[in-house]
Amino acid sequence: MAEIAQAQDYAAFMQDFQLADVESKLEGSLKEGFNAYTECCGRHARGSKADQPALIHESAEGKVTQLTFAEMDRLTGQLANMMKSRGVQKGDRIAAMLPRTPELLALILASWRLGAVYQPLFTAFGYEAIEYRLKQAKTKLVFTDAENREKFKPITDLPEMILLGSQSEASDWGDQHYASLLEGQATDFEAEALDAEAPFLQMFTSGTVGKSKGVAVPVKALPAFYIYMRYAIDLQEGDKFWNMADPGWAYGLYYAITGPLLLGVTTHFNEAGFTAENTLEFLKKHGITNLASAPTAYRMMKSSGELDQKADELQLRVASSAGEPLNTEVVNWVSDNLGCRVMDHYGQTETGMTCCCHHALTHHSPVGSMGMPMPGYRLVILDAEYRELEAGETGQLAVDMEASPAFFFQGYTWQEKKPFHDKYYLTGDVVEKHEDGTFWFAGRDDDIITTAGYRVGPTDVENTVLEHAAVAESAAVGKPDELRGFVIKSYVVLRDGHEPSDGLVKDIQALVRERLSAHAFPREIEFVEALPKTPSGKIQRFILRKQAEQEAED
Repeated sequence: MAEIAQAQDYAAFMQDFQLADVESKLEGSLKEGFNAYTECCGRHARGSKADQPALIHESAEGKVTQLTFAEMDRLTGQLANMMKSRGVQKGDRIAAMLPRTPELLALILASWRLGAVYQPLFTAFGYEAIEYRLKQAKTKLVFTDAENREKFKPITDLPEMILLGSQSEASDWGDQHYASLLEGQATDFEAEALDAEAPFLQMFTSGTVGKSKGVAVPVKALPAFYIYMRYAIDLQEGDKFWNMADPGWAYGLYYAITGPLLLGVTTHFNEAGFTAENTLEFLKKHGITNLASAPTAYRMMKSSGELDQKADELQLRVASSAGEPLNTEVVNWVSDNLGCRVMDHYGQTETGMTCCCHHALTHHSPVGSMGMPMPGYRLVILDAEYRELEAGETGQLAVDMEASPAFFFQGYTWQEKKPFHDKYYLTGDVVEKHEDGTFWFAGRDDDIITTAGYRVGPTDVENTVLEHAAVAESAAVGKPDELRGFVIKSYVVLRDGHEPSDGLVKDIQALVRERLSAHAFPREIEFVEALPKTPSGKIQRFILRKQAEQEAED
């Protein structure tokens, strides 16, 4: 393990920060353009890291495969030539619906090498979600395997399909056969730089609030990805990095693939589905030192008991969390049982990460805080008239684009929504800024509950309800009420071994009254078997809100 670099003071670093210093670490530039493949693989394959693994992959059966940067360079050359032979040109959308395999990573890198735009398809998508994305993006080629091919069956007017599997399976579907197309392709392929504003990823938002919107990520995002990995994640030479997020979504694609490879650090794929037992085994087997995941995964690790008191068996140096706020209980559990601090990070598909409790920069990072703005960003809080608010007030989080050189979002691909006002990008998230400069998440603007004149963020209610020993998951929404405008209603999933009862309702209400406030307790609690979620695991409160509104009308 390489010597660990010491953290730098946040305020001093921000005072001296220049985006040009990050840009100088890369082969391309904002003026001349970038090729994402070159930055993430090609330059490493030509340099001292040629024989270092770009990827360490473990299959669902436990078989471990390594691909060095040099090996990845040769494979992506063949794939780029194969795609070109199928008529793929610069700017075309190339999609894949595959599990976390070496082939998936190679396909992503090869599409970038060609100057094409990679479009992720999450393996848990149903056909309507797939069809919507393919038609919106006018996708040119789709790569999938035999296990996932069935999901495309109801879709008419499919793009050309290339199947990873046997020749007979490809023939049965009428698809092109991956291995046959790859055979005999040359390993050399000249990567072509794209203009800084040209896209290399075609994302879609997760649909937390309404229909998924298109987000084309330009190559000028690469410096921002570098900043996050280096200063928030604190990715260092010699780290064994594992981001557990699926590359079918932004956090996995941006920061399990693009980010670590951009810094020339090996990334790890675990193809097996999540279990606490498998997670512990993977952490130990691969000596993971730097971990990133979602709060749900940390909560599941904690509730399983499998990772209790395992710090001495692990090599974790730092852990990071993104997707929703972490509560104190989980943060303390990670420290006590995994032997490292877990830091909260905030971002969106549109912007990447923008507000973080940085591992590599020292600043006040109280538990529950989103942290401080990432280098290259100025974050502000706006009122309903788009005026900047002072510390201590709650409003909509926005990015001051004129003062944020790392900001890269250009607007939704098909203008589905106008997300800008003057010089501000509007996140749609409601936050509060404290006097110490830290930002605190309150909820989506749509999610904020105004009850008896009080504005209540659902996150605080949910985290407090989660502290009850019987509760596995919770979501809070506003239910229309004639007297109070809205009352808070909590939907609660119970842990195994607990049954719904009036007594349990009263216990949970008393806990929230005691821990949070008298005005923010849920006046109604409904026990449910599961909460509606996006495929990336975010709670879809808008569905619960509609249910509550319908109940109020009835």
